[in-house]
Amino acid sequence: MTPDTTAAAPATAPAAPAPALPVPPPLWRLPDFRRLWAGDTVSQAGTAVTVLALPLVAIGPLGASPFGTGLLVMCEYLGFLLLGLPAGAWVDRMRRRRVMVVTDLVRALLLASLPVAAWCGVLTLPQLYAVAFGMSVCTAFFDIAYQSHLPGLVAADRLLAANVALESTRTVTAAGGPGAGGALIAAVGAPLALVADAVSFLASALLLSRIRRPDPRPERRPGTRLRAEIGEGLRFVFRTPVLRALTLTAAVSNLCGTVGASMLLVLLAGEGEGGLGLSPFLCGLVFTAEAAGGFLGSLLTARVAARLGGRFGEGRVVMCGSVVVSGVLWLLALPFFQADWRFAVAVALQGLGWTAFMPFKIGSVALRQRLVPEPLLGRVTATFRFVVWGCMPLGALLGALLGQYAGVRTALWAGALGELLAVLPLALSPRSRR
Repeated sequence: MTPDTTAAAPATAPAAPAPALPVPPPLWRLPDFRRLWAGDTVSQAGTAVTVLALPLVAIGPLGASPFGTGLLVMCEYLGFLLLGLPAGAWVDRMRRRRVMVVTDLVRALLLASLPVAAWCGVLTLPQLYAVAFGMSVCTAFFDIAYQSHLPGLVAADRLLAANVALESTRTVTAAGGPGAGGALIAAVGAPLALVADAVSFLASALLLSRIRRPDPRPERRPGTRLRAEIGEGLRFVFRTPVLRALTLTAAVSNLCGTVGASMLLVLLAGEGEGGLGLSPFLCGLVFTAEAAGGFLGSLLTARVAARLGGRFGEGRVVMCGSVVVSGVLWLLALPFFQADWRFAVAVALQGLGWTAFMPFKIGSVALRQRLVPEPLLGRVTATFRFVVWGCMPLGALLGALLGQYAGVRTALWAGALGELLAVLPLALSPRSRR
């Protein structure tokens, strides 16, 4: 008798294994993102020289007072205050890659005019102010276009990683740049050192022009006016609780931070009363420490974000802690800015402050890019920049007045103490937990 084998068969066949999800390629394998990344890195390397060179031209060859140096810092950010809002609406009407390339070329020309004027013996403070203002206008347009263009180059779930990558390389170039810039300035003088930044903007324009992603002109909605488009961006930011809290926290931080930053090089390089008279190389070490601290902070943000599903830095508790700890560290650094061994302690604390600040800085950008619809990105970015960066010329002007009439160290203390208040909008926003 043949045995009945049908009863021995399982009732159901085993389920087929689920197909493995494709692993996305590393960001550096994406050609267009790589070109954006490289262009930004090159220009940031040159800008690290300009951070030192412009104020040192004012303080050294042109003999600017603390007030005059503060005015220069004000001009470096004035474009965001005067043109920040319409720039966002204009960028949303333009080809964004073209905006980035053109503004890079204009910045190269502006910077190249300074060594030419110095070589001809006609360099003046008004020209320095005009170049600084022109640079700020170009940067306002470039940064809005750049942050609005990035979401089209990477997937939404990789925006935090892309911002971490960009911020990491920025801080790497900024870490080596000021020290190298200080040595370059000591060798050839501050005006000629600006040639390095002019060349970097030319290289950035070339790299950005090779991005292959289509860059069509955005479609204009019939009947819309510039004022109405600006209003859309403002309403979206200030009617969205989390965006409003982020914007106000960053604004207070930048306002108070620039009060002190406008006088920092006056303290470090100044030869008069209260100045430390440090060399350009030692002045550059402060900015190198800030950049190194920022790089370390960006790496920590990236690693913790990878373990927590890519959202570390976007929560309220993390952001509040980031702002408070960084403010305390910057406050502790101030009494150690002396022309002896204490200077090393100040440099270390300054750098650690930037390490602590990076989760807020990176997380807020990624959260904004994730929440904002693509057609509004330019205007929302412009609104953020207008409020946040528009506070910086006001902070620089306040720092210039305090430095001139109350003393350079008084301005630094006022700015550092004010930084501690920056956490309040974020901490008091009950719906900013997402």
